[in-house]
Amino acid sequence: MKRNFKVMMSYLGTNYHGFQIQDNAITVQQTVEEALSSLLNEDIKINGCSRTDTGVHARQFCFNFLTENTINERGIVFGGNARLPEDIAFLSCEETDMGFHARYDCKGKEYEYIIHNSEIKSPFYSDRAYKSWYPIDEKRLDAAAKLFVGEHDFKAFCSTDCDKENTVREIYSFDVSREGELVRFKISGSGFLYNMVRILVGTLLFINDNKIQESDIDRIFISKDRTLAGKTVPPHGLYLNKVFY
Repeated sequence: MKRNFKVMMSYLGTNYHGFQIQDNAITVQQTVEEALSSLLNEDIKINGCSRTDTGVHARQFCFNFLTENTINERGIVFGGNARLPEDIAFLSCEETDMGFHARYDCKGKEYEYIIHNSEIKSPFYSDRAYKSWYPIDEKRLDAAAKLFVGEHDFKAFCSTDCDKENTVREIYSFDVSREGELVRFKISGSGFLYNMVRILVGTLLFINDNKIQESDIDRIFISKDRTLAGKTVPPHGLYLNKVFY
């Protein structure tokens, strides 16, 4: 009899070409499926809550999978971790109803983007935070971030490769804060378009650099023109922080 398991994991995305399985590159999905298939002696396929890009990290990522194995939740966590590389870890596991799907049942996500704001580089942040030496006014950007809260059409703030017909999303919160040399951009919402978080952060950095002004944001929303928004910041500063069900 098949059983459905819901698993929370975390990973560093540095060594992977994103989450979703590909024919010619190592991905998180492939690595996890191989570990579970070895553990359970079945051909395991997992459903992920998100399709994180190359180099993007996850502090909390949910997936589910079906198995006929009689293993318990603890066996999946510890047996899986024993077969996974050091940059992927299962955090928790629970058996759930057969209708649960990690992607389609997800009610929202929280992301964090980290910038190392210093004139001096740090080897500890080389692949885990975006390096920017130009002074960042986090208080100004925190106020500007609130302009994105609510339900809006984010067509101008997603990649031109985005294939979604409906580009309306709701942002629940968007905060910018500083901890020493680290500036943290934390955003939660109902869902996010391709590269949306990285473009929103890049737009705030354009405001910080006075390349655009806060008063331009409404005009950019209305225009639906990607070229009017800010740059797409690199992936290695981005973390999928939490998922909500």
